[in-house]
Amino acid sequence: MAAHERFRLRTAGDLRGEAERLGLDIPYRGDVSVLLEKASVGGRAVPNRLAVLPMEGADAEPSGAPSEWTRRRYRRAAAGGAGLIWCEATAVRRDGLSSPSQLLLDEKTLGGFSRLVEETRDAARKEWGPGHRPVFVVQLTHSGRFAKPDGEPRPLIVQHNPHLDRLLGLASDAPLVSDTELAAIRDDFVEAADLAASAGFDGVDIKACHGYLVSETLAAHSREDSRYGGPFGNRARLLLEIVRGVREEAPGLLVACRLSAADTVPFPFGFGMDPDRPERIDLAEAKALAALLAGAGLGLLAPSLGIPAWQPHIVRPFDEPVPGGRVPDEHPLEGVARHLVLASEIQRSAPGTAVAGAGYSWLRTLGPGVGAAMVAAGRSAIVGLGRGGLAYPDFAADLIRHGGLSARKVCTTCSLCSHLLRAQRRVGCVLRDPAFKNAARKGREA
Repeated sequence: MAAHERFRLRTAGDLRGEAERLGLDIPYRGDVSVLLEKASVGGRAVPNRLAVLPMEGADAEPSGAPSEWTRRRYRRAAAGGAGLIWCEATAVRRDGLSSPSQLLLDEKTLGGFSRLVEETRDAARKEWGPGHRPVFVVQLTHSGRFAKPDGEPRPLIVQHNPHLDRLLGLASDAPLVSDTELAAIRDDFVEAADLAASAGFDGVDIKACHGYLVSETLAAHSREDSRYGGPFGNRARLLLEIVRGVREEAPGLLVACRLSAADTVPFPFGFGMDPDRPERIDLAEAKALAALLAGAGLGLLAPSLGIPAWQPHIVRPFDEPVPGGRVPDEHPLEGVARHLVLASEIQRSAPGTAVAGAGYSWLRTLGPGVGAAMVAAGRSAIVGLGRGGLAYPDFAADLIRHGGLSARKVCTTCSLCSHLLRAQRRVGCVLRDPAFKNAARKGREA
């Protein structure tokens, strides 16, 4: 494990040299044209292999409907040319909100989501013509132990976890959500998926990552006498029941999953950890789950790692932590390599399911070359940017038109967007988005 360093790589040669020094597998391909090829994801045509991954904006209307700020974000992404656009985490019921300003999809907000879809598609069509139709997916979630529907913690916990309970100030005897309630939440996911289809989305993503409710069931080794805890089959049950329920209720939808393959919380309180070496990652269950999800009809899988509240650098390698955060004892390139290995392993375990790889934002202008090498080698099907897409919504357009990215537009991994989300404030790129900076300044002056 090498010391943490800020980004200082200018060329592909710099990247290769640093990867060799650190003993990391970081492939690179100068020709990025493979990323611009048409692809098929879950039987749907995608105009290119570039994706905008979900990043919460915390700017919904009080009802949970998309605001003008929300719609602006997706209009910019659509005009930016990405073939796959992932609408951010959207709660399936009010007690699952991570903040009062998170999106909520229900009967009352359906019209607002229909408008979001319409404006997003119009923006893509106006910029790229009628032949360019990005696949638009909405991520469905319940925040579980991280729920703050009214701005204060209102956790629904699946298991007692001494690491996360202590982090969140939860009592060791805090009540657990019942199996009956988990089954009701499952049905809410399915109902929300049906509403997403009515709104015009191409697909839904079942959020099973970063410690939220569905992903916590995957880690519920200590949940006894439960259909949703203990043995692997029980822990995987909720996610699989949701996927199968969506496939039955809304068979025309693409079903995707953002999956944390390893929580990095020590076994037995984290998913994807080694029973014999509790703090080491073990992808055996994640690979088995990927195969089960593929068999259940999942068409798109976006693997991730970690829990931001626990070890944020595992989720998103960065130059700077959130204000007051800790600088990790590893080089960010080690985190990038971890994401690349994960995508490769999951793609190998579910060869019929398209895998959208992540972890590219820290690489700045070198990210597309690494992504192209991954796709060309069959190690993933799609290359996605989360923070990078928030900072640089037209990254795909610049790749298409200029063959590369601008160093003046890329994400600098400063973690300020993560800080804003934690503070329950509207999220945007403080460095790259003039409209967001101006609005933030006016808000401070008011």
